[in-house]
Amino acid sequence: MTRGVLFDLDGTLVDTAPDMAAALNRLLREEGRAPLEFAAIRPCVSHGATALVRLGFADADDVVFARLRARYLDIYREQLAVETRVFEGVQAALSRLETDGIPWGVVTNKPGWLTDPLLEQLELRERARVIVSGDTLPQRKPHPAPLLHAADKLGIPPAECVYIGDAERDVLAARAAGMQVFVAWFGYIPAEERPLDWPATGWLRNPQEMSTLLASLT
Repeated sequence: MTRGVLFDLDGTLVDTAPDMAAALNRLLREEGRAPLEFAAIRPCVSHGATALVRLGFADADDVVFARLRARYLDIYREQLAVETRVFEGVQAALSRLETDGIPWGVVTNKPGWLTDPLLEQLELRERARVIVSGDTLPQRKPHPAPLLHAADKLGIPPAECVYIGDAERDVLAARAAGMQVFVAWFGYIPAEERPLDWPATGWLRNPQEMSTLLASLT
């Protein structure tokens, strides 16, 4: 029995890659470097600002890297939802969950000072029954604590929650929390990773399959 649904944010609930890639390419141009192709940036998005800046500035030492990362975050914060959209079909699926009384929420490693305004701009913040960001607790995924905290806030046993994410850390965190977990295979998974080897409940090849899964829970 499923009584609650929790989502990762980037690459699962929301397609943030266009704006995160645009922020990196703006930083590259500011530093006199050539922009990168979107296809090269997209697989790194789920791993956050550190991975993205390292992709663009692999030769930066620690001091320079810290400056570049801070600047990247400033740029991204200015343009959180220019091209970012909820994945196709997911809005309707969320509405069905809400109509049928199944609460949903977000558990992400993205810091709250980015998560909250992004969800606000996408008109999702008030709809989500719980939001756990990367700085809500001392622990972050793959630690199960964020997922357990979300289930507790919903008042639902973890075993009656489904979690959906697009990274191995999502699967490991959900399994450790005792939740069913599905892989958003359409998300930001690098080509060298092997999601079929992750200990997931199931795999969702596209947003439509995720919508179908959510409809089956109601």
